[in-house]
Amino acid sequence: MTAPSLESFLAQQQEQDLLRFITCGSVDDGKSTLIGRLLWESQQLFDDQLAALEKDSRKFGTQGDALDFALLVDGLSAEREQGITIDVAYRFFSTARRKFIVADTPGHEQYTRNMVTGASTADLAVLLVDARQGVLTQTRRHAFLVSLMGIRHVVLAINKMDRVQYDEAVYRHIGDAFEQFAKPLGLTDVTAIPVSALLGDNITTRSAHTPWYKGPTLMGYLDTVRIESRHSDRLVFPVQWVNRPDADFRGFSGTLVEGQVRTGDEIRVTLSGQTARVADIVTLDGSRNEANTGDAVTLRLDREIDVSRGDVLTRSQSPLETTDQFEATLVWLNEEHGLVGRSYDLKLATQWATASITALKHRIDVNTATHEACKKLELNDIAVCNLALSRPLACDSYEQSRTLGSFILVDRYSHATVAAGMIRHSLRRAQNVHRQALTITREDRERLNGHKGKVIWFTGLSGSGKSTLANALEQALHRQGKRTYILDGDNVRQGLNRDLGFTDADRVENIRRIAEVAKLMMDAGLIVMTAFISPFRRERDMARELIGPDNMIEVYMDTPLALCEARDPKGLYKRARSGKLPNMTGIDSPYEAPEHPEAVIDGERESPEEAVNALLKLL
Repeated sequence: MTAPSLESFLAQQQEQDLLRFITCGSVDDGKSTLIGRLLWESQQLFDDQLAALEKDSRKFGTQGDALDFALLVDGLSAEREQGITIDVAYRFFSTARRKFIVADTPGHEQYTRNMVTGASTADLAVLLVDARQGVLTQTRRHAFLVSLMGIRHVVLAINKMDRVQYDEAVYRHIGDAFEQFAKPLGLTDVTAIPVSALLGDNITTRSAHTPWYKGPTLMGYLDTVRIESRHSDRLVFPVQWVNRPDADFRGFSGTLVEGQVRTGDEIRVTLSGQTARVADIVTLDGSRNEANTGDAVTLRLDREIDVSRGDVLTRSQSPLETTDQFEATLVWLNEEHGLVGRSYDLKLATQWATASITALKHRIDVNTATHEACKKLELNDIAVCNLALSRPLACDSYEQSRTLGSFILVDRYSHATVAAGMIRHSLRRAQNVHRQALTITREDRERLNGHKGKVIWFTGLSGSGKSTLANALEQALHRQGKRTYILDGDNVRQGLNRDLGFTDADRVENIRRIAEVAKLMMDAGLIVMTAFISPFRRERDMARELIGPDNMIEVYMDTPLALCEARDPKGLYKRARSGKLPNMTGIDSPYEAPEHPEAVIDGERESPEEAVNALLKLL
């Protein structure tokens, strides 16, 4: 037989379609072993890999003298030492019919965030269940996440059948139990396959041990399952980079995530509404007349318009929806709690905005799919919530578009990804509420008052002297004829914020409301003084961003805890020490001192008169 030419081999590779799938399940269900077996059976290992596998099996293996296929996937030293998967491991293999990218995702609950990462691009999920254990909590969690991420094709690989003597009754019981749980989640295409990843039963060939099973082998199913690609008539092109190598070339680079674009098409910048026509479509292989979904290209336009990274291009006749408020499902991925009102950075496609959770509607119990009330999000929580953005973004529901319907929340300090989100729908009030232009402006009011509006934000422990100093400063400003007002913590909690307690979540909401009120009063041309503990640095920074860095003076009352406790003007420290007052800042709730305040007042050594004079100079 004549060997195929290189050209025919490459042509065959190009004709093969690509299937992305994940393996998931509970701890020690055999996910890594299964992928290792698939690589082995598909003959995708080189001689040096086989030699390394034999060596690693002797050193780290759990199968005696036999090869430990899990070591082909568990690449981190910590994974090999602990015998678990921690990171998402991607592996590539192919058959004569199809190419595969498989993500081996962690089974431990603490690494759920990595499972979400692997599922975000997958078309199919292989969900493993240990035949001895049946459907576990983490199995349900992963099934719920699979449905949440829009994956509809699921293989229920009932593994370790050799450990239950290939008992058909065990297979039937687990399959029925999972199907009952999966149907309400929308997982209607579930194929249960009895396998032994370790011994190779029903992986690529039918096992003689399961004559009662008439379905496909795992590889047979993966090779033949039909994944419907969603057709889109619209154009979605998120701009990743403004490509300008020289003065004569300006293009916009990115990946076409939906639809098709041709030279001559009129496109629109979603947020600005500017339009132009596509003059050229540039690729690594030169120019072409059209580009399709998945193509990475650079678009040149027939005229200069304002386009930058983060803009989304679409057809001029089919504008995309934009919104600054939507309902979403969040998967919380961080150990630090998610709180209503706290600000995060949100990334959606190539777009960025500041975002905050405005309402936690309910948390979802993954065991029963029931809804539970909650006031904060903890690690691995799945919840439905409302979010508000600092500016409108081009978006869609996750059901309609994975690209425009998915986002991440990023901590503004650590830059860690704290949550993955899927948009359910835009909130109608985002379209119903519009800013009203007013004839009389802040500048007009300031001119009438004879001074600029300002916010002086006093922060410090209870008893540090915030209210005393704010009161003294207001008296001094009043004598100068300035229009002022004090927003004091205790006074505001008797009215506007009377519904809030002293949990971390309530403190965050307390400061958010105060910042909004202070901004309105400053817009009225007043000098506003806020006297609040405001213990969290990020909420004070949120207030500064909302009010404007040039409009806010942060004053830190640097008074030692011992002195504050000795003063104890309201008896709060005494009650906290006796256990009658939980969540007392400085005792059992943290206070984060400002890093770069405009003023630091030594509450132990400076007199109120000295402090007032120092602040008057700042003003």
